[in-house]
Amino acid sequence: MNVSLNFNLAQNYTSQSQIIRVVSESWVRENSYCPSCGAEDLQKFDNNKPVADFYCPKCSEEFEVKSKKGNLSKKIVDGAYATMINRITSLNNPNFFFLSYNGTRRVVENFFIVPKHFFTPEIIEKRKPLALTARRSGWTGCNIDLVGVPDLGKIFLVKNSEILQPKNVIEKWSKSLFLRKSNLQARGWTLDVLSCIDNISKNEFTLDDVYKFEQNLKTKHPDNKFVKDKIRQQLQVLRDKGIIDFKNRGVYRKVGT
Repeated sequence: MNVSLNFNLAQNYTSQSQIIRVVSESWVRENSYCPSCGAEDLQKFDNNKPVADFYCPKCSEEFEVKSKKGNLSKKIVDGAYATMINRITSLNNPNFFFLSYNGTRRVVENFFIVPKHFFTPEIIEKRKPLALTARRSGWTGCNIDLVGVPDLGKIFLVKNSEILQPKNVIEKWSKSLFLRKSNLQARGWTLDVLSCIDNISKNEFTLDDVYKFEQNLKTKHPDNKFVKDKIRQQLQVLRDKGIIDFKNRGVYRKVGT
């Protein structure tokens, strides 16, 4: 993998968004690999494929690429809201590569993937429809809210221009695959509790530390009247899957920290 970007490929383009698209997609095609199975050659979909850019010919995982000069913001602009929601609710949504680059040095600074099982409707923010005077009047886009994605769902292939070991990338990918077996509601609970754990600054934490997020979880799940019971259930799920360790009664530890 080479972190350098080839801007010569975009000499015939004037639009900044087109330049970024051409350069970043070329870089992904030449340098990335499948974080699911390790296959080295990702294939490009035909242009204008809805919500996907690449696929792995070995395991058939699909990938969309989002790129930006400088640091990636907390919210990433995406395409049509209805299309994205339909893909998520049908469990046919793509995995997302996010790439940020240094415009002066022309190198990739950060390149990470969010697996599709971390996408729920709650992290897809609906934008305002285009005005009546717009060419595509009424069209409604969306943003991807990365704040709602737990740390486990942000798998770096390149971090601060340092290339990470593929075996570690594939291992982290595999660790969260159990989420694909859950329906959207169950998966949403697991991800919400995992996000609460991420927001606890200590590596070792208690059940009471997680209970502090009870009101926040009640707001997200107003139909559930037994939030503390649900928290304990999800902690057991995360423990069984090796995401956290059970130390002793009411005490847990984040794995890998």
